[in-house]
Amino acid sequence: MSQQAKLGSQNKINIVLKQDYRTNEAAGQPSIQKVNPPYFRFIENYFSSIVGLHDLKHQIKEIYAQVLIEQKRKESGLKTNHQVWHMIFKGNPGTGKTTVARKVAQLFQEMNVLESGHLIEADRGELVGEYIGHTAQKTKDLITKSLGGILFIDEAYSLARGGEKDFGKEAIDTLVKCMEDYHDQLIIILAGYPIEMEDFLNMNPGLASRFPLQLNFHDYSANELSAIAKVMLKEKDYALTHQAERKLYDHLAEVSYYPPRNFANARYVRNLIEDAIRKHAYRLANRVDWNKKDLMMLEPSDFHFD
Repeated sequence: MSQQAKLGSQNKINIVLKQDYRTNEAAGQPSIQKVNPPYFRFIENYFSSIVGLHDLKHQIKEIYAQVLIEQKRKESGLKTNHQVWHMIFKGNPGTGKTTVARKVAQLFQEMNVLESGHLIEADRGELVGEYIGHTAQKTKDLITKSLGGILFIDEAYSLARGGEKDFGKEAIDTLVKCMEDYHDQLIIILAGYPIEMEDFLNMNPGLASRFPLQLNFHDYSANELSAIAKVMLKEKDYALTHQAERKLYDHLAEVSYYPPRNFANARYVRNLIEDAIRKHAYRLANRVDWNKKDLMMLEPSDFHFD
């Protein structure tokens, strides 16, 4: 059973409980082992609900393959290398960083990389205290809760924004020490916007070297944003008329090509959909009656773009 945990803004933690090799023989050649396609199909199926992010999915396959081969080497009595799986997620808002972190936690639990596979989500507020010594204790407590799983710290760059006298530096130092003390019991993922994360890592080169896996979450294309919209609508039992689909796509093509300030990718699409559903409800409420199709179909007039 997979397990996830999230630290809320009120400093509360909400917890939600969460193959094979073939031998190929060629004439006169020793048999070799290779990863069968079903392994990678498993990853593809695992991330099938996530639109786009093809380069990132390939990196996940590489991680998956490395874990798999190390396990097989151990079973064969060969030397194994200790793997460090701490990660940096760099991407703009709404590109799926938190969603992928949750998927990775579940995947690593199934692969026995993590004992429990739970995910704890935190930000600066859950790490930084109000007085000397408070930050170190808060961070250690958070690490303890994360043992056996993944600690996901969003907007991690905010830990270094207060200058030398800010307690955020104490949180970073404590994280680094705990990464050494619990190197085989914990995975830490630091996430944030690309430019800010680059600046953050450059401020502390020693920290960057402890995160060998850096995954980039690129902005979505118009086609990908349109696909995300369809997924969201299907989950809510809504659909688009052909005219509404074209209107929405044209708008997404424009905003993806000329993104507005702080463009939020999938979150932006979600907000558009929720606004259209409200407009749709208002439109139907002004009518005398409606049928099932009316209750489902969003029309061009339901989409208002500022």
